[in-house]
Amino acid sequence: MTDVMLFLHVLGAGGLGFYLVLPFLVGRASRLAGAGQQGLAEGLITGNRIAQYFLIVQFITGGYMISKADYTVVWMVLSIVLFLAIAALGGIQTKPLKRIVAQIQAGESATGNIAKVRMFSFILLALYVVILYIMVNPFFQ
Repeated sequence: MTDVMLFLHVLGAGGLGFYLVLPFLVGRASRLAGAGQQGLAEGLITGNRIAQYFLIVQFITGGYMISKADYTVVWMVLSIVLFLAIAALGGIQTKPLKRIVAQIQAGESATGNIAKVRMFSFILLALYVVILYIMVNPFFQ
């Protein structure tokens, strides 16, 4: 059972790789025309939703694996806090992404919301890299 959970956990980490490429995709948004920005934003909304589902997989499989090993309390708390930060920011950035689509459909400029998404995407990138490091190098008791 542990091997299955580990496989699903690694698969989930791969799915969260969306947050590794997100800053580069958002960087392209300001160089696109209105319809291109709208299409990119719609694609990013879908990618973000899929990444949120992978976060659920990570939560379930990670919880199982934490229960099977002897990790330090500090490592467990740090892992959970980083996980929750990624989940929260991933959810928060959905609203500016949806606003980009709505503003472009209304013929307005979406540069403010693109800047918000860019900021969230860089924070998510940093958190994802940190949590990958923590997961690959856990400190045991």
